[in-house]
Amino acid sequence: MFIESSNNKPMEILLVEDGLLDARITIHALRRSGVRHRLTLVRTAAEATAFLECEGVFARAPKPDLLLLDLTLPDGDGISILQAMRDKKGDHLPPPPVVVLSASDDAETQARCAAMGVDDFIGKPVNEDKFLEVVRTHENLTKFSEREVMSV
Repeated sequence: MFIESSNNKPMEILLVEDGLLDARITIHALRRSGVRHRLTLVRTAAEATAFLECEGVFARAPKPDLLLLDLTLPDGDGISILQAMRDKKGDHLPPPPVVVLSASDDAETQARCAAMGVDDFIGKPVNEDKFLEVVRTHENLTKFSEREVMSV
């Protein structure tokens, strides 16, 4: 029987991805990561902004511990979400770590993301091994690993 320690809450992950195949690949990789998590998938920039601002149907949304962000969305782009987070930085708690998932390998886009505080940039289709490596290297993620689950 396994009992979770009181400080071992699942990590809150917000996945902003409009492509269902890419979302499935990312979700599968997260399941294999060994990181206890609760994932919310949103598919538009408007939904992501509402989630991050706790507005509308997301009024009770948890603050994400990690943001997985696609740059190309049907109603905008991930850059505008990053800019909104950066503009609000002084108003709220520090933004969560951000991992950009993008089909673009454009150096200019990567540099722009880095300048906006993106922690990691992973090309799509997501290479599962690279993704797991990135997930496991984030300090905020390691404290939520299954290694903290106590056995009774």
